[in-house]
Amino acid sequence: MNEKLSITLPTEMVNLIKTRVEAGDYASTSEVLREAMRVWMRQEEEHRERIASIRARVKSSLDDPRPNLTGEEVKAKLSDFFEKHR
Repeated sequence: MNEKLSITLPTEMVNLIKTRVEAGDYASTSEVLREAMRVWMRQEEEHRERIASIRARVKSSLDDPRPNLTGEEVKAKLSDFFEKHR
C-alpha cells in the first residue's frame, strides 16, 4: 500500500532530484525519494547493529570475572613480565 506524503525540501535538493530524473537516472521524483529512504533505513539498521555490538562488548567486559587492575598494578605486572623475559 502506498501513502501520499507532502514534504518541503531546500531548492538545491529539489534541483538535484529534478536533474537526476531528467538525466534518466530515475523514473520519477518519488523513485529518488524511495531510494533515499532505502539507503537511510539501511544506515539506521547498520547503526543499530553497531550499537548492539558495542553494548555486548561492554557487557562482556563488565561481566569478566578477572580482577580489575589499577594503572599502577598494570605497569608493575608488565615491568615484572619484561624483567623475567629479558
